[in-house]
Amino acid sequence: MLFEAYHKLKVYFMIQITFNVPTILTTVIEERGGYIIKGLQDVFPDQKPINRTFINTWEDPNVTDVVKKSGRKQLILAALWTEICLAMPAIQALGEGYEVFIVTDASGGVSAEAHDMAVRRMVQAGAVPINWMAVLAEWQRDWARTETSAGVSEILLEHGGASAVALAWELQILATTPPATSGGH
Repeated sequence: MLFEAYHKLKVYFMIQITFNVPTILTTVIEERGGYIIKGLQDVFPDQKPINRTFINTWEDPNVTDVVKKSGRKQLILAALWTEICLAMPAIQALGEGYEVFIVTDASGGVSAEAHDMAVRRMVQAGAVPINWMAVLAEWQRDWARTETSAGVSEILLEHGGASAVALAWELQILATTPPATSGGH
């Protein structure tokens, strides 16, 4: 469960970069070895994660001050540990009036049951579950948005499963090639 969540969290990070979405990374007591997983940090090589001690990220003012300063009232959250690192800040942010979306397939629990129960708990509190592909499609909305369509196509072709097959088929039928991107995902 965690390996799959790790992979999809990395894909979700790539989507955030494609759409230039502000992203907060955190670690837990990095001086004791709690560094962010290298493969995830590699997606944001220039960003220094906020080192926290709180189990609930939302209790750390270093995190919440960044969110408050942004002025945004809508949050899209994902975390490796659904029942802790996702549920705790999601529920507290909801209680403070934020609209919270949870990327359920980019988050994982210690078991399928733990993940499912945490998602149910967050939904009951008002969170909106969503998956990485829905985030991608909602942010793209229109293939005519050429500033992001190349990055979206690349993410879909590399990570989209059956959707990748459908996109490759459409490109073949239309006798086109995927748009070239500058950085690659």
